[in-house]
Amino acid sequence: MGRVTQRRKVHKYVLDGSPSALEYPVRHREDVLAVEEPLEIRLGGLSYSVTMRTPGDDFDLVAGFLVSEGVIWAPEQLVSLRFCAGEDENGVQTFNVVEAQLRPDVPLPDTGRRVYTSSSCGICGTDSIEAVQKSSHHSPQPDPLTVDARVLASLPGLLRESQRVFDDTGGVHAAGLFRIDDDGVPRLLCLREDVGRHNAVDKVVGWALREGLLPLAGTVLQVSGRASFELVQKASLAGIPVLAAVSAPSSLAVELAEANGLTLAGFSRGSSFNIYAGNSRVLGPQPAVPRP
Repeated sequence: MGRVTQRRKVHKYVLDGSPSALEYPVRHREDVLAVEEPLEIRLGGLSYSVTMRTPGDDFDLVAGFLVSEGVIWAPEQLVSLRFCAGEDENGVQTFNVVEAQLRPDVPLPDTGRRVYTSSSCGICGTDSIEAVQKSSHHSPQPDPLTVDARVLASLPGLLRESQRVFDDTGGVHAAGLFRIDDDGVPRLLCLREDVGRHNAVDKVVGWALREGLLPLAGTVLQVSGRASFELVQKASLAGIPVLAAVSAPSSLAVELAEANGLTLAGFSRGSSFNIYAGNSRVLGPQPAVPRP
């Protein structure tokens, strides 16, 4: 956890209603920030992508990113991951360059496109929507998973309980992968945090790939932010049948979820949630049919 957070001195202004700005108390203190640094991903010795991320679980991030790009979908396709030489101005290894070696029969993607991904965007640089609607090798459509509505509503709270970096910084997203046991109790399989919500999901998917768990049938992915197009895309490519988000989905995310047979929940905040696609997987009182 060495470079996940960073301490900085701050001046805290407390506006307590004093009539004069000179009377506002100013406190000098240290604050804890989530670290954001670039990670370069190399394939075949060539740069493939640069993403802004919170350091930590970088091998999971790279593996999940390659799954999300449709490059690999099985653990045996990924031969090795290693940190390459990279130093800061003081000659200290930065661990900000990762080389992925793929099995010889896995076609290399176009490494000349030099994709830059910010911490707020998972598909930046893509030329068109059609280019990111990749065909999943793990379709969630036949997945028989059903989830009790009360269980689904409990996942944001369970996710929040395990967000250690958020507790320290208040500045990272989280993605948690849950499996529902036979007794109906949700079990957290993996949780990852990052300044980028798409990175948090890639880290979860990469962990699952390296553990040999893909496709992730029978699982629910709970995320702390909104459900954007790229998160639905990533869930679909990993074979995850249910994606739940604390905030809103986008219209394109709903369309993609419907097209891929994925259950998509939004505004999941403990006592209620909306189902935008795949309502048949949610057990509980069915919504009333509006009168004509």
